[in-house]
Amino acid sequence: MADLALVVVRVFGDRIEAELAQSALEAAGIESMVRADDMGGLRPHLALTNGVAVLVRSDDAQQADLVLRTSAEPPGR
Repeated sequence: MADLALVVVRVFGDRIEAELAQSALEAAGIESMVRADDMGGLRPHLALTNGVAVLVRSDDAQQADLVLRTSAEPPGR
């Protein structure tokens, strides 16, 4: 049976960066979610304390890390 526990693969400084990472994961076929303590986006300054986390299933964590590392590299590398 697959492990359905969620793990944090990255923590970003704002919701926009986290949602871009979530889009990259979605494009790679990896389900993810964004967790932020910013009152649903109404108070973005609250996320400065803990950041905005991107979570995936623990079974997908290694592949998600690879996708996010690859998508963060500058073109031509």
